[in-house]
Parts: sequence; C-alpha cells; structure tokens
Amino acid sequence: MAAAVNVVFALFTDNLSAHFSGVKLNHGRHLAYCTNVHRGGSWAETFHSLQTYALAVRKKVCAHAPFAIGLRLGESTAVELSARDTLLAFQRWLEENACYVFTINGFPYGNFHGTRVKEDVYRPDWTSPERVAYTNLLFNLLAELLPAGVEGSVSTLPGSFKGFHPTAAAMKAIRQNLWQTVEHIARVSETTGRTLHLGLEPEPLGLFENAAETIHFFDQLRAEHPNDERLNTHLGVTYDCCHFAVEFEEAHHALPALVNHGIKLSKIHLSSALKVSPTPAAREELKKFSDDVYLHQVVERDETGARKIYRDLPDALADSFRFQVSGFKLPEWRIHFHVPLHAPAAPPFANTNDHLLGILDLLQANPQLCSHLEMETYTWEVLPPDLKSQNVVDQLAAEYAWTLTQLTARGLA
Repeated sequence: MAAAVNVVFALFTDNLSAHFSGVKLNHGRHLAYCTNVHRGGSWAETFHSLQTYALAVRKKVCAHAPFAIGLRLGESTAVELSARDTLLAFQRWLEENACYVFTINGFPYGNFHGTRVKEDVYRPDWTSPERVAYTNLLFNLLAELLPAGVEGSVSTLPGSFKGFHPTAAAMKAIRQNLWQTVEHIARVSETTGRTLHLGLEPEPLGLFENAAETIHFFDQLRAEHPNDERLNTHLGVTYDCCHFAVEFEEAHHALPALVNHGIKLSKIHLSSALKVSPTPAAREELKKFSDDVYLHQVVERDETGARKIYRDLPDALADSFRFQVSGFKLPEWRIHFHVPLHAPAAPPFANTNDHLLGILDLLQANPQLCSHLEMETYTWEVLPPDLKSQNVVDQLAAEYAWTLTQLTARGLA
C-alpha cells in the first residue's frame, strides 16, 4: 500500500510548493502538522526534529512562503525552552527559516515516543496543580512566539480519563483548575494583546468523549461562572475528527451541536481512524496495529445501534470469540488509531475520512468557524509497514498534498 501511495503523490509532493503559496490559508486560517509525530523528550531533541524534519517538510510544501509549525512540548521541554537565551535563539531560528508557531499540543505531559504511554498520557490530569502550571507555561511561551495578529491555541486532555474513576471532589477540582488556567490565559492575553485559547480534546474514554458529554461539562462550568465571557473567549474544544468518528458521531451533528451551544472551536485536528468489520481475517490483520505504546480504544456498534467500548485493541480482540456463534451478525469496529490521511482504504480496512471531509464541508459553508487546522498522525513510528512511507518527511508531504487538495476544492486554500 505504501508503494501505491507514494506513486500517487510523488509528482504532486515534489512540486507542492509551486502549487501553493504557503500554509496560511484563506480567511486568516492556518494549517500545520503536529510535531508530536517526532520524538521530543528534551528541547535538544525537539529542536533537532524541527531542524531535521520540519524544514525538510517545509522545503517540499512551501519553500518560498512562511511555514506554520504545530509545536509539541512536554513539561520538561517547555521548562528548558522558557530559559531566556534558549527562547531568544528559537525565535531567531523561526525568523531565519520563515517559520512560525500558532499552536501547541499540550495533551501529553511527558514522554510520547518509544515507551509505554497508554493511559499515562492523561497523567497528571486536571485534578493536579502540575497540569495547571504546565499549561500556563505553554501559554506564556506561545505569547512570546506568536506572530503579530495571529491567534494562539493550546490543546489539552478532556479533564481526565474515565478509567481513573474521578470522584465528585475530583470533578470539582478539574473545573476549578481549568478555571485557574482560563484566568491565566485572560491575563496573558490582556498583557500581550494576543488572542489565546485552550482547547479541551474529547476522545474515547476521556472524561467527556462526545458532543453531549462535552456540552454537559461546559454547562457545569458556565453554572459556576455565569455570564463570564472569559470562559467563551479563552476555553473551547479541540475537535479531533478521528476521535468523534470513532464515537460514531456524524460530522453534521457533532460539530454544529457544539457551535450552537456557544462552545468555541479552538482547533480542528484533521485525522482519520480505522474502521472494520471484525471478520476472522480482519482480526488477524488488526494484530499488526496492537502496539505497546499508545492506547487504541475500540468502539463497537451493532445493527441495532447498541455500542460497546473497549479500553484497548487487545481487549477487543480477546473478546471476539463471541463472533463464532452461528448466525452472529458482525458489528462495526472503529479503532482509535490515527492513520495517514492520504492512504487509500485497502480491504479489510476502511477509514473515517468521510467524517473529516464532512467537517471541511461545514467549514466551507461557514469559514469563520475555526482558524486553526492541524494534521495529527502521530502514529508513524508504530504504523504497520504497508501503511508507512519510507521516511516521515515523505509521509507528511503526502498528507499536506491530500489536505491542501481537499481545502482548495472547497475554496479554503
């Protein structure tokens, strides 16, 4: 499959910068790829990835125009970058290389590659003052890095993980801590003249994982802070297309439900998930996607619409013995595994690009819905070989080619 993908996109990606003037799109919109696809356990490693990979992608995508970076900083890396000399050196590097930062991924607090992440990606959650301090630091850095006139966003986890079984007291602490950060963002915005916002990112088995649960959470916050516009201005949602598709939510329902409830769209993650009918052959192939690093939640839906959620792909595979019953009608599985946007569906698998394209259709109809778009296929290191380009630069360039084609078709680029 990778060979076919590379053939399809080779000519386009080789000359991509000639087709597009940059990744600052129409209507003041910005497009980046999230650098969480690269390793970044320290600032030295993060900066090396930017120098090695981000600049190589820029050369393929927009060699002669400013290039947007979706920065990922873990807590220790953010602390290192906050040293004045280090920050000034990075600012100079951005200017010299015609790059700019408009968004930061603040979901993973610690290491995100090469070791077991799984549910630990939620630790520390929003019950913890460490999460508050980390997120506030990211906004301090972002205010220093943003170009004039560009909004800044940080994405974060949806409060906590359902598997941590947060108590009522923990839920209250989550809301209080989030409000502390909203107040901090408001102060930084006022002091610097920047427009900054935090995006809570619902995902399967997160504290809130779908549109209805997200709306309920915001209702609780609004009841505690009535008529305080700082909530609507500085706190919103990072809408991850993969996550909502895995939940079997329809794009034309989920996103309008959030918007009609007055919830800000801080950022849209352009991402796609696996979907499959779990036949014996498909289940065998799915073993290739079962890794020891990331949590791959599985949502199952049967012909009646009944759903079942598995914490991780191995749990779903272990439970599939029931499909052997005579006459059992197979359900559909959707798996939280971010797959390359440009990769064509190959049996037994399909993808959820239809959800992503539905979101772009809604954006075409109302271009002011959201100005921050970020491609987030962080799974490159753990992708099966037949879904993986030979190097990450080629994969990212191909994802840009696919995405910019879709945006251009809708008058968004």
